[in-house]
Amino acid sequence: MKIVSWNVNGLRAAISKRIWDWITFQNAEIVCLQEIKVKPEQLDNEQLNLFSEFTVVWAPAERSGYSGVATAMRNHRLDSKIGLGISRYDSEGRIIQSKHPGFYLFNVYFPNGQRDLGRLTYKLDFYADFLEHCDQLHAKGESIVICGDFNTAHNEIDLKNPKQNEKTSGFLPEERAWIDRYLEHGFVDVYRYLHPDEVKYTWWTYRFGARQRNIGWRLDYFLVSEKLISAVSEVNIHQDVLGSDHCPISLKIDL
Repeated sequence: MKIVSWNVNGLRAAISKRIWDWITFQNAEIVCLQEIKVKPEQLDNEQLNLFSEFTVVWAPAERSGYSGVATAMRNHRLDSKIGLGISRYDSEGRIIQSKHPGFYLFNVYFPNGQRDLGRLTYKLDFYADFLEHCDQLHAKGESIVICGDFNTAHNEIDLKNPKQNEKTSGFLPEERAWIDRYLEHGFVDVYRYLHPDEVKYTWWTYRFGARQRNIGWRLDYFLVSEKLISAVSEVNIHQDVLGSDHCPISLKIDL
């Protein structure tokens, strides 16, 4: 099974940049999109037809033009669930849970703490409440795959300028500690597990020619339950794929 995850930073704009040509070429069984910034009823027929081969679960934000996630699945027959059941997160369209043979998949758009740190508490609360939900599934013996934009670079290798960003949201010690905590609670960061020393990024600011100069951050991840790691055959960061300020990532898992 191949899973693609991509923060598209506005689905309609990304479609106009022909992201679907690349997605179609990947022939993935599951496509997880974050920051779609649109409700499905706002898409025209041509845009909706791009999803004709998929069953799509939409979780748009209540606020127009903001946040939101969508999970597109081929031949999906099992149950899906939107949100955590906590209104202050669910109103922003941040999580879709779907059940697949052998694992639960979470398509997640983690909050941004903001430059002024105005949403840092909200972000850290989200990390905590979502991990509690995952802990409950692990306690029942379930396996989990989490994909999406974590809005945090875990270690110094995961961003170009770590020293200059020590007080910037996305690389604060308290944010990075939450990635540690997920790993302590039975998850593996698949990319870093398979590529311990490789430097690749998944997000670049639109300013300062950052992408051309490769001044980036690794903010997008696949985390899998420890007992699934032996089933993972491949994980990729597709740095050269354009269409958003993030690039897509992909995972192959054989169960």
